[in-house]
Amino acid sequence: MKVCVLTLGCKVNKYESDSLIFDLKNKGYETSDKLEEADMYIINTCAVTSEAERKSRQMIARCKKFNKNAKIFVCGCASQNSFEKFKDKGVEYISGTYGKIKIISRLEEKGVFLDEVSNVYEDNMTAYQTRTRAYIKIQDGCDNFCTYCIIPYLRGRSRSRDAESILKEVLSLPDEIQEIVLVGINLMDYKIQGKNGIIDLLEKLDNCGKRIRLGSVEDTFINEDSIQRLSKLKNFCPHFHLSLQSGCDETLKRMNRHYSCDEFYNTTKLIKKYFPLAGITTDVIVGFPEESQEEFLKTCEFVKKVGFSALHIFPYSQREGTVASKIYKDLDFEIKKKRVKELEKINDVLKENFLIQNKEGEVLIEEKEGDFFVGYTKNYVKCYINGEFSVGDIVKVKMIKPFENGMICNLFEN
Repeated sequence: MKVCVLTLGCKVNKYESDSLIFDLKNKGYETSDKLEEADMYIINTCAVTSEAERKSRQMIARCKKFNKNAKIFVCGCASQNSFEKFKDKGVEYISGTYGKIKIISRLEEKGVFLDEVSNVYEDNMTAYQTRTRAYIKIQDGCDNFCTYCIIPYLRGRSRSRDAESILKEVLSLPDEIQEIVLVGINLMDYKIQGKNGIIDLLEKLDNCGKRIRLGSVEDTFINEDSIQRLSKLKNFCPHFHLSLQSGCDETLKRMNRHYSCDEFYNTTKLIKKYFPLAGITTDVIVGFPEESQEEFLKTCEFVKKVGFSALHIFPYSQREGTVASKIYKDLDFEIKKKRVKELEKINDVLKENFLIQNKEGEVLIEEKEGDFFVGYTKNYVKCYINGEFSVGDIVKVKMIKPFENGMICNLFEN
């Protein structure tokens, strides 16, 4: 019997889906993480935006096109948020964000199974890793309650995985996996014995012999001590996905973000002090309620001032149940659309400016695209390399010129 496990949304969802695949394989099922003909489909849904929820529901119909008689199981944030919207879509099993692994023992059951989210980390998942880069989930939940975000209501309070459990999983990874990416809903809130422990964990993992990348970073985490300790790690990848959301202090206050633009800018300067060519990417929400044109222009100027390596731009999506949905009136969609386009033009310039600063780097070969072997440097420059290599190789390259969303490179010769 074949089961397809399909993932929408974040890297945490991807880790959890890979864990479902791991258990299914151990029980003798044929599995796939692609949308193709199967006997059963497990859809791991996302609710970060209304568009993500819509795509989660659409996936049901897409599965039915491959096999109209297939059993469909739904789990994740969208079904946790509004399970009733999935009940009339031909779904046999609905669960939420907690207890996903129980699906494996309930493949013959029908109904709605919304387990209560615990305050203790649910440490019963091990992902099936097939890539050169492995996601390792170390944390779940969030205590921040940004006014636009529904995820803390669906994922629960912040909770951390035991460090020894993390280390055990990393040490069990196949040799061909050369890089790990630590992921969580609020990764920087990872704790060991009740105290912030992300740097302590990274120092333990640095001895495992694999490149280490952080899925995301919060401004409040970076200080002189933490960045100095990071700079001493031999396997740390200096790519910081440092979530901004807005470059305007007034907007940040309405979002309930706990930093000012000046504080954020000083953080980026501190990163560049220790990692001059660090890749610093960010998220920006465009058209947050009451965002004036003047506030938007402040964001435009701020992202240019920081000099990000890339922006991930999202039009604000109103989420029912959040503080913002209760007290602010949504902006017209056409205003958001126009502002997204303006910021995308700035993003194109920022990306090219960052790329041309890079002259060489060590690349983990991940796949072949056309005539090139493709992979990423430690600071997350996508490289298109001439030559013959094997997936999993780490090679030093010289960067020649921008190409598509990265750089054309040649093998470095001394």
